[in-house]
Amino acid sequence: MTEPDIARDKPSGGEPMFNIPGIILAAIGICIAVFLYQTYILDDGQAVEFLWNYAFIPARFAQMGGQGDVWTWFTTISYSFMHGSVAHIALNMIWLAAFGSPLAARIGPVRLTLFWIATSIAAALTHYAIYPDSMAPLVGASGAVSGMMGAAARFGFRRSTSRNSAAFVGDILPIAVALRMRTVLTFLGVWFVTNIAAGLLSLGVEESASIAWEAHIGGFVVGFFGISLFDRHRA
Repeated sequence: MTEPDIARDKPSGGEPMFNIPGIILAAIGICIAVFLYQTYILDDGQAVEFLWNYAFIPARFAQMGGQGDVWTWFTTISYSFMHGSVAHIALNMIWLAAFGSPLAARIGPVRLTLFWIATSIAAALTHYAIYPDSMAPLVGASGAVSGMMGAAARFGFRRSTSRNSAAFVGDILPIAVALRMRTVLTFLGVWFVTNIAAGLLSLGVEESASIAWEAHIGGFVVGFFGISLFDRHRA
């Protein structure tokens, strides 16, 4: 079976190096502001309290999340705006700009926000399902960004070449079609192997510093299978 034709807009001049929608710039700004606040403004004690209050902690969720505790459920989203190091936030923001920009240009800021919430929750709950008794805080936008990567695969990575738009173009590919595309299969293979390898390599590291690769997969799966729920209705 041949891969579907790639639908592209006609270019109007050269494609810009950066074409980042406002909602993605806002998300990047929030993540950077939170990181700077926690790292450089709060003292050590305040930083620990901030982490405890806003990070996702599986054991706390197990104790309180099922009893209607609104704040504990809120941490399934708030953790996604927190990061543990300069390298952590830098890598996530680069991938957010790369995959979030065409998705936001395609589905708009409101749907992108809802998508972020859904994939962040999915990532947190996947992590919780595997480590329900863990007290190690989960932080980072990786779950939401992984969801955006999953969505990108359903578009076959087809992007507009218009100077004023970096949006994904064309209809969302049926799952069977997407999984037959060489580009998608290669990306999926590399992505899953990279995440699993990173998780295995982190087994010897203390729990608080390990890579939550299972959460990444949870976000990715929801983005891949659920993007049709967030896409704009097409004529």
